[in-house]
Amino acid sequence: MTNHHVRFAPSPTGDLHLGHAYSALYSWHAAKQNAGFFQLRIDDLDHTRCKDVFCQRQIDDLHWLGLSWDRPPLYQSARLHRYRSALEFLQQQDLVYPCLLSRKEVDEILSAPQESASLRGALTKDDEQARIAKGTVPAWRLDIGKIKQMTPALYWFDAQKGRQQVDMDSLRDSIIARRDIGASYDLSVVLDDYDSGISLVTRGADLFAQTSLHRLLQQLLSLPSPLYDHHALIRDEDGKRLAKRDDAKSLTIYRENGATLEDIKALLPPLS
Repeated sequence: MTNHHVRFAPSPTGDLHLGHAYSALYSWHAAKQNAGFFQLRIDDLDHTRCKDVFCQRQIDDLHWLGLSWDRPPLYQSARLHRYRSALEFLQQQDLVYPCLLSRKEVDEILSAPQESASLRGALTKDDEQARIAKGTVPAWRLDIGKIKQMTPALYWFDAQKGRQQVDMDSLRDSIIARRDIGASYDLSVVLDDYDSGISLVTRGADLFAQTSLHRLLQQLLSLPSPLYDHHALIRDEDGKRLAKRDDAKSLTIYRENGATLEDIKALLPPLS
């Protein structure tokens, strides 16, 4: 077995719940079952939603779960220069384009059946200049139409499902740099995983489809692709995926009510 480097990467926008507990324990187990390396990363890129109080409570919860990490936590908010550098590279290669459209305009264009998935050229040059003059900052989107013409067949590997081919026709001109942040989740995690030496990315099955976009970004940035392992999601009694707004399932509430680590593990699927 490979001594994989694995990470758990919560976003401090709320308290951790049972689903996060399972994901954290799953990742830690994947690293430690064969003398691997475990990294905690704080995905605090979105400054509009992330809060220090949630960050500290999440760290407290992880310690309560018995987890430790092999180096100091990595904070995305300290790596904006890295994301900016990668964006500049893609800009120089003309693989991205600025988008000045509102979210409503984007939805209207993409919902029209006769339109393509590309938003490039949706505004005239005069409209673009008028919006820039008013202070509108562009987001940056991948030019999938151009990228498809220059990209060979791509594959990535899932520990449970084996080799997966990237379906380029399913990809759209995704935002890789938000106008208010200068980066995106997709761009940042690809760079973070590479820079941290992560060899096994463990995460929920809800991100399975997103991995194709991450594999494409790895190709565009000349980065190797790690092994992926998408685990099952923890759901409530009605079959709904747990969310941070579901306070009744938060680890903080469990701890305050006297629950033990063994109590939490009894509520979760066993780690194989």
